[in-house]
Amino acid sequence: MTNGKEILAIFGFETKEEPVSIYPYSPVYRVKYGDKDVVVKRTQKRAENVMSYTNMLKNKGVNVVTPVKLHVDNPQNFEGTNFVVYPFIEGTKYSGQENEIYEAGKMLGHIHSLSPNTNAYDLLNYDVYDFNKQEVEESMEAIIQHAHKAGIEIDSTLKTKLLESVAVQQELNGAGLPHVATPHDFKANNLVLTPEPYLIDPDNATWIPRIFDLALVLLLFHNEHEKAPNRVFTVDEWKQFLLGYKEYSALTDQEKHFWDKAKQHVFLDEVMWLMAEYEEDWQNPAQQKLFNSLIQIVIDSADYRLI
Repeated sequence: MTNGKEILAIFGFETKEEPVSIYPYSPVYRVKYGDKDVVVKRTQKRAENVMSYTNMLKNKGVNVVTPVKLHVDNPQNFEGTNFVVYPFIEGTKYSGQENEIYEAGKMLGHIHSLSPNTNAYDLLNYDVYDFNKQEVEESMEAIIQHAHKAGIEIDSTLKTKLLESVAVQQELNGAGLPHVATPHDFKANNLVLTPEPYLIDPDNATWIPRIFDLALVLLLFHNEHEKAPNRVFTVDEWKQFLLGYKEYSALTDQEKHFWDKAKQHVFLDEVMWLMAEYEEDWQNPAQQKLFNSLIQIVIDSADYRLI
């Protein structure tokens, strides 16, 4: 059980009662620091590397949170887990408007354009290319059971597509795709509109193939967000996102060639476990609709291009 009071205390924040997280899936505490609100949250093991990278982004004009200057070190380690204090960013939530999607694309394009050519910040290096047939079989069994309890029948083509992804993952690994340093996990619930997008969770920063980062946006941008549509982007919305993205970043012919395989691989890596692990999500009408939308896109995503 996370001890929020002790976590806050390492930064010099005192509270009489156990703080309540403002995020349901991990400890995120909003507290007062002087006359300002700040957020105390978990960050990754390579905390200093992430902070160096995000400070660079901020210095180059990207709206991204960076550690608040305190009288103690920030970030700090608590019982083997790193925590960081960021400013609390005021603003409105994403609601799926065309201009919001365009601005989000522009922001990610800007971020990608600032990446060094090598992993100069020594961020986590993406290397998940070891899925096997058994993992797909077990996950599909769980997904089918969860869906059945929710009164949904899963198209058997999904399993075929996931097994295809297992077969081509080494081809992707050996393709020499352009990599970028990126906050990763770039989705609506990690953005606040001020009115321009402001990135409030850069803590999954990774060195990863650029099109994997884009595929994650396509698949999960609307995940876990109460004001976003209960579906993936429409084709037109995806075009809007790319229109903004391409103001800063240009994609290669090689990336366009591997795009379909990249979409399926990221589904295998990021979406399959989401559907298999969380049975309660299948009972949530909003998440259920998103899952149905995700299944349709992995079965046929030909219209979602990188042109």
